[in-house]
Amino acid sequence: MTIHPTAIIDPSAEVDTTVSIGPYTLIGPRVFIGPEVEIMGHVFIDKDTVIGRGTRVFPFVSLGADPQDLKYKGESTRLVIGENVTIRESTTIHRGTSGGGGITEIGDRCLIMATVHVAHDCRLGPEVIMSSYTVLAGHISVGAGAIISGLSAIHQFCRIGAYSFLGGCSGISKDMPPFMAGASYGTRGVVLSGPNVVGLKRRGMLKDTIDLLKGVYGLICRNHRPLADVLAEAEAEYGMVPEARTIIDFYRSSERGVYR
Repeated sequence: MTIHPTAIIDPSAEVDTTVSIGPYTLIGPRVFIGPEVEIMGHVFIDKDTVIGRGTRVFPFVSLGADPQDLKYKGESTRLVIGENVTIRESTTIHRGTSGGGGITEIGDRCLIMATVHVAHDCRLGPEVIMSSYTVLAGHISVGAGAIISGLSAIHQFCRIGAYSFLGGCSGISKDMPPFMAGASYGTRGVVLSGPNVVGLKRRGMLKDTIDLLKGVYGLICRNHRPLADVLAEAEAEYGMVPEARTIIDFYRSSERGVYR
């Protein structure tokens, strides 16, 4: 264990013997820090935060502070960060609230770039990438492998589907479907451009599957017929393909509506 003499660690915190902690870092009560974690200088980690193996936390990060929610009255809630996560400078991630399940979660191998904000009760799947100056309001879920480009803002209770790509400077007030790419354009809201071809290829998705997703996109997103009708048609034509089924079920389960 390497702990700088200016670091302050609460006696109730559990810190693995392989952890490195930099200068002027403050670690609060009931924090758990797993093996091979690197906490750099000037980091604040508040109470009831869990950090998994191999995670790196860069300077001026704030983790596990009280949620910015007027309904929060001091109840016990948590922040859980997975393994091999990278959290860059000046990021803030808050604990959950009792109204949102009491937990904020960051999945394994996520990359959280500088000056990102993740609010209370958000849940990020594994391998999510959040670019700089992106903000998540409360109660947002982000599926595995999704990429959110810089300067984007996501409204409370929205869902970002797995392996989707959101372009920079986008504002989201509805759900972003899985496997798709899109961005905001002026006052038009998010416009989908089709499957996230580059990202899906990088993750090893077969060309035949990507071509099929192009068909699903054309059927659901490129017409103005009622959503229920096109989902039924998509199910009849593509419903046996797991990726297509994921998209169809995502649209049907939405409470805020899904971009088309």
